[in-house]
Formats: sequence, structure tokens, C-alpha cells
Amino acid sequence: MSGSEIRSLLVQVITSWQVIAVTLAVVLYIALLNYVTKTRRRKPPPPPKPMKIKPNKEEAAEEQDDDNDLGLED
Repeated sequence: MSGSEIRSLLVQVITSWQVIAVTLAVVLYIALLNYVTKTRRRKPPPPPKPMKIKPNKEEAAEEQDDDNDLGLED
């Protein structure tokens, strides 16, 4: 086969209705998959807020007593 025969055969194969139909079907399928993944993509959860630790009233009172004492004797 010469170069011109190969080119004409390749043009006939590419322009056949079967190749065009399969190509369109694949393109539509990929477009559908992209659309579905974009719409189904979930937003990431917000980062957790740091917790503020509130001491109990009893523990706070004990800490204040310890701070006032400073280990010094009168």
C-alpha cells in the first residue's frame, strides 16, 4: 500500500458513522460524569473551633488561695 492509499483508508475510517457515533457517545458520557461529580461534591466541614476550658468554681477558688499564699510565712 502506498501513502496515498493509507491516507484515503484512514479518512474513510475516521469519517465513518460508527466512529463518529462512538466518539460522540464517549464525549457525552465524560461530560455527564463531570457534571455529576461537580454537583455531588460535598463542601468540606468547617474546622473545629477551639474549646474554651472553664474551670469549676471550686477549682478557681483553690487556685486563688494558692496564688495569694505564695508559700511565705508571716
